[in-house]
Amino acid sequence: MTHIDAGAELDPVHPLPLPGRSPGLSTAEVAERVARGEVNDVPVRSSRSLTEIVRANVFTRFNAIIGVLWLVMLFVAPFQDSLFGYVIIANTGIGIVQEWRAKKTLDSLAVIGEAKPTVRRDGTSAEISTSAIVLGDLIEVGPGDRIVVDGDCVEAEGLEIDESLLTGEADPVARHPGEPVMSGSFVVAGTGAFKVTKVGREAYAAQLAEEASRFTLVHSELRTGISTILKYVTWMMVPTAIGLVISQLVVKENDFKDSVARTVGGITPMVPEGLVLLTSIAFAIGVIRLGRKQCLVQELPAIEGLARVDTVCLDKTGTLTEGGMDVTEVRSLDGADETYIRRVLGALGASDPRPNASLQAVIDACPDSAEWRRLGSLPFSSARKYSGASFSEGDGESSTWLLGAPDVLLDDEDPALAATDRLNEQGLRVLLLSRAVKDLDDPGVSVGARPTALVVLEQRLRPDAADTLRYFAEQDVSAKVLSGDNAVSVGAVAHKLGLVGGGGAAGRAGDGAAVEAGSAVARTAVPGATDKTGATGGAASAAGTAAGAAGSADSAVVDARRLPGDRDEMALALDAGTVFGRVTPQQKRDMVGALQSRGHTVAMTGDGVNDVLALKDADIGVSMGSGSEATRAVAQIVLLDNSFATLPSVVAEGRRVIGNITRVATLFLVKTVYSVLLAVLVVCSQVEYPFLPRHLTLLSTLTIGIPAFFLALAPNRERARPHFVRRVMRYAVPGGVLAGLATFATYLLARHHYSGPGSLDAETSAATLTLFLISMWVLAIIARPYTWWRVGLVAAMGGAFVLVLVVPSLQHFFALKLVGVTMPWIAVGISAVAAAGLELVWRVVGRRVPV
Repeated sequence: MTHIDAGAELDPVHPLPLPGRSPGLSTAEVAERVARGEVNDVPVRSSRSLTEIVRANVFTRFNAIIGVLWLVMLFVAPFQDSLFGYVIIANTGIGIVQEWRAKKTLDSLAVIGEAKPTVRRDGTSAEISTSAIVLGDLIEVGPGDRIVVDGDCVEAEGLEIDESLLTGEADPVARHPGEPVMSGSFVVAGTGAFKVTKVGREAYAAQLAEEASRFTLVHSELRTGISTILKYVTWMMVPTAIGLVISQLVVKENDFKDSVARTVGGITPMVPEGLVLLTSIAFAIGVIRLGRKQCLVQELPAIEGLARVDTVCLDKTGTLTEGGMDVTEVRSLDGADETYIRRVLGALGASDPRPNASLQAVIDACPDSAEWRRLGSLPFSSARKYSGASFSEGDGESSTWLLGAPDVLLDDEDPALAATDRLNEQGLRVLLLSRAVKDLDDPGVSVGARPTALVVLEQRLRPDAADTLRYFAEQDVSAKVLSGDNAVSVGAVAHKLGLVGGGGAAGRAGDGAAVEAGSAVARTAVPGATDKTGATGGAASAAGTAAGAAGSADSAVVDARRLPGDRDEMALALDAGTVFGRVTPQQKRDMVGALQSRGHTVAMTGDGVNDVLALKDADIGVSMGSGSEATRAVAQIVLLDNSFATLPSVVAEGRRVIGNITRVATLFLVKTVYSVLLAVLVVCSQVEYPFLPRHLTLLSTLTIGIPAFFLALAPNRERARPHFVRRVMRYAVPGGVLAGLATFATYLLARHHYSGPGSLDAETSAATLTLFLISMWVLAIIARPYTWWRVGLVAAMGGAFVLVLVVPSLQHFFALKLVGVTMPWIAVGISAVAAAGLELVWRVVGRRVPV
């Protein structure tokens, strides 16, 4: 808190004496520094550069394997046996284009959501881009502003900075002129200005490689799972490929080029080359789709993460309600003069250069009085729940006033609390104006303050909030409202939006209940204080926890000051409750951690500086575009249009990615399994490999490549489930084994059936028919549940293969010609038996093999 000499010239907007207010750099000084390169030139990128995108898509382990095999085939085999290389080039090109489109979308949205610090130059304040800051600039800051570069504080009025994201220290730090401020921290209370001492890569946040604004990368089970699968595939490929090479080139004394071609034909399908590509494309298209809805995804896996969320923690103000409020009533207490009260309120509003939504409503309703001059101020903070100011009233009198939460400023027995409760129950927000008898810099300034008036504010509900909450309820996602406001008022707002009951699934089942209920929650004791029954706050907390198990599931409104400090006990109370009021910023963080300790995947939405810590620790942080710079910096998803209704779209995109990649991964890995098995059987049997590369290119394109592309991008509303690798492999392994065994059985029968010149081509054609039919059945299973376009997709792939079999030029191109009638029908019969086996395996695995 800063006191100002009463004799100095004062300005209601600028808190410091005007003669001592630095004008900042001049235009000429800025130009000199730009010429010297003293500019904040660290690029804040929301995505990879084009070079990084190309490198990531081109230079992969499997592209290297396929590339070497392709070069070999270009020299030793016909063009059609090297088709697989051109397919890889096309796939890689598609991946690069889609990621580039996603990058352009992200970059354009990032510009909209970029922090714009206020810089004072030539005595005038203006917002500029962070990249335009120069050494020596004077940057003004207020609540919610992020410190974007390092500097020294030169002006401060009640300035409190949270450095927990850098140092881990939870308590805000007061900053005074001459003290340093570090980039990556943010302002929680007060106003001030600092002089830039380090820019660019010398700044603290830049030295942490921008981690001060990203902090943690979202865990992607999909990407981790695919990496695990590819690691196992590599281990299987190496020994199998070596055995196949020895078998085809050394043991068998066939034509060298044909042996090489069949060896490559055996190795190539082991590589699930399109799996990583389709995953990247699915994420990229998700980003583009969400970008059209003004949703900035700062980390791609966040799309997946939100789809896995089972608990959403919501801040009320700015999320369930719109940012603005309206003063509906100023109710005098103890006969105070309303005209005088409005003058006090007007002066309080004018005293804060960065008013929050509540104070802005007061400013709109109560104009400032020109005679009043501020002598000192106590900025609002979410921790103490009130603000204050001292004034010279123009007639020689001076006074000190506090404006804040009634249940914090009033004693439990004060009759004004009953009036506050009745207003809160209507969903109205209530502030108490009190006249203090102590100085503002006294830690106990609120003690003994005389209640003077209640200021009643009406909150504007978001029109889309009820539908969004209903969507989460239908998806069995539990919603928890964590607000710093009065618990009863928050509960009334939640009730208007249809958010009732005892905390999600547990409450709906009747085995959980609220810790507190009704208007009494607004008057519960702070830990350490004495409540009306005589119990201390700590004992009351324990009693409240115990009472929670017996409470009503419909009274899930909890005063967070009664929550136990122990994480396990807090988690139980959180499972039971739905709406929590009087939550401090540190409590929000603790509550997110407590929910995570119970195995919940937690998303946190918010827009204020009091939400930053919880947003950082949540599995997924979602910020409103109009939120503070600090919240936008730590959130993985930013809703630039401030529409809460966009969240279901993000969930839908995540479910599409997870569900569809699980489908197509099964397709790719069935191919890998049967390719490895066929190679092993060939090595053990000492026979020629049944396929040339052209055959497997055709099969892969028709049964995997083209269908997988459409399936990966199709809508999918299946609820996201964990254990991606196990769910994929429990189908892929038995499916691949059945396909491999059936195909090899057909091949061995064909070897006994055909003889003479051209027999190997006939044997290959019969084996190809069997493998195609089984692969088509796998595709038909994966494509369920059927829609018209899925049925059409499967039918089109089958029709394309029939076309290859009946058109002579295509028969010749792909070396496919069914000879006779007996063997082709035997191939069809084996395929039918294998298809029945696939159906049986799919059902048995789905029921008996745990995930």
